[in-house]
Amino acid sequence: FSFSLFLLWLVLQVLNAIQELELEGKKAAAVFITSPTYHGICSNLNDISELCRSRKIPLIVDEAHGAHLGFHSELPSSALQQGADLTVQSTHKVLCSLTQSSMLHMSGDIVDKEKISRCLQTLQTTSPSYLLLASLDAARAQLGESPEIVFNQAIALANEAKCLLKRISGISVLENSSFPNFPAIDPLRLTVGFWELGLSGYEADEILYRDFGIVCELVGNKSITYALNLGTCRDHVHRLLSGIKHLAATCSSIKQPKDRLVTDHPPFDDIIMSLIPRDAFFANKRKVTVKESIGKVSGELICPYPPGIPVLIPGEVITEIAVDYLLHLIGKGADISGASDPLLSSIVICDVQ
Repeated sequence: FSFSLFLLWLVLQVLNAIQELELEGKKAAAVFITSPTYHGICSNLNDISELCRSRKIPLIVDEAHGAHLGFHSELPSSALQQGADLTVQSTHKVLCSLTQSSMLHMSGDIVDKEKISRCLQTLQTTSPSYLLLASLDAARAQLGESPEIVFNQAIALANEAKCLLKRISGISVLENSSFPNFPAIDPLRLTVGFWELGLSGYEADEILYRDFGIVCELVGNKSITYALNLGTCRDHVHRLLSGIKHLAATCSSIKQPKDRLVTDHPPFDDIIMSLIPRDAFFANKRKVTVKESIGKVSGELICPYPPGIPVLIPGEVITEIAVDYLLHLIGKGADISGASDPLLSSIVICDVQ
């Protein structure tokens, strides 16, 4: 089993980060965790929230992909159920509200609710969309009475799909049993690996979208992640299975070339910010070749899509690792959003010393 890195936060990592600040005479303003990830990987928020509470540090969770968590016995617990102080959920991603609608939840007494309210009043429009608000209320009402019944079909279809996919030669499926260190995985996320077929995720996605009309949630170098939700029906799952079976039947299993072993993990380990994004926005800029850009300060946001996670942002020092990663993705069929030159033959840099 060869899935590349799927990020989750461990309590020791959080403790080390807090202690590093304490050694400098500083206190963390908050701990910010993304859980679940795009792939449905959930961090152990129980332990992290206990650590934060012992130091009176707010725990803020980006739970964009987890608005449904905690509503069914087969789903992982939600961030609030595990002690988070603030959690932001993109309700529209899995539940049945309209696109762009989301919720901010608060719990406990560490966070000043009056201050949060004032911040929202400063940032939000005074003319909200009542269509979006009504759809949020409808999504809430849908789960208000029998959430177990509401999710039964989607979870049953997800489990069935994983079971049938595992029978297809050359296909791998991300499961909790394969990664016992993961606290939990959202059963409604279906991550499928195609490397044994000699295909990158981008190549497989192009075929499945073109020939079968299958739309994914996330494409990686070695895998594709699909999102099932309350609107998923048996016909959708059958179309996905038919497409992947066809793909496996038409692609011979070959030894994975070395250039396909590039990780799905973006190069976020050695980020160096030379300018804050505001200063980078107002700085003088010029275009240079991609080779000349290495070591310079990025003047634009460069973001592979899907999923839309930036690899370079304005003000960040451009590294050779980041450039190689982006060019590799382009070579495998990824689309680049935000860049003035989507093929990255040139990059806009900040004209600074």
